[in-house]
Amino acid sequence: MSQTVDRALTILPLLAEGPANLEQVANRLGVHKSTALRLLRTLHEHGFVHRQQDQRYRLGARLFALAQQAVESLDVREIAHPHLVALNEACGHTVHLAVHEEGEVLYIDKVESRYPVRMYSRIGKPVALTVAAVAKLLLADLPEPERRALAERLDYPAYTSRSTPNAAAFLKELATVREQGWATDLGGHEESINCVGAPVRGVDGRVVAACSISAPNVVVTAEELLALLPLLRRTAEAISAEYSGRPLS
Repeated sequence: MSQTVDRALTILPLLAEGPANLEQVANRLGVHKSTALRLLRTLHEHGFVHRQQDQRYRLGARLFALAQQAVESLDVREIAHPHLVALNEACGHTVHLAVHEEGEVLYIDKVESRYPVRMYSRIGKPVALTVAAVAKLLLADLPEPERRALAERLDYPAYTSRSTPNAAAFLKELATVREQGWATDLGGHEESINCVGAPVRGVDGRVVAACSISAPNVVVTAEELLALLPLLRRTAEAISAEYSGRPLS
């Protein structure tokens, strides 16, 4: 990398900490003020840096626009798929990825189990909002007023005896999911199917998708499925790190 480019790139994280004047920028770079000024002017011309009325510099709107464009161009399904395949190979069960779009939670990817019993779910199909683990994760991340308004307008079908019965119970479960960072559907939609889910987070920490492991109880008990939660959460964290462009902690 050329010295000029390296210095220019060093300015950006400095200004991310807050506005800085010419002297502060020059000191951070270890260069003369005239050199720092040339770099700042170039960045300013491209919209990456903005000079305030007090003569301090801050990050420019162009930089934020590019960052947003980059985030919007990311395909969470494309990023997640190799991780979902690896998770499926490790556990053998059906793995899903879902997103929240226009009031519905939809499956956008699925890796089938290795055993003959198949799930009826399919890509593009909406999930049952009041019972599905992936739905609970995505809806739990909504702001509290939105969660409450949604809960109050939903219907609560009694799919099984374990289905969520009403808005109060749903809000209570969403609060639990929000706090613990994972969700389950233990026979709430189908008596014979259990599911555990974990959130995929974007650069701002918000939940952008949810992945899950599902299995019939004739193959694995609910307790055995829950034992896979650490593996599932590691997978979700790996997807989150790659999607948001941050190091995996």
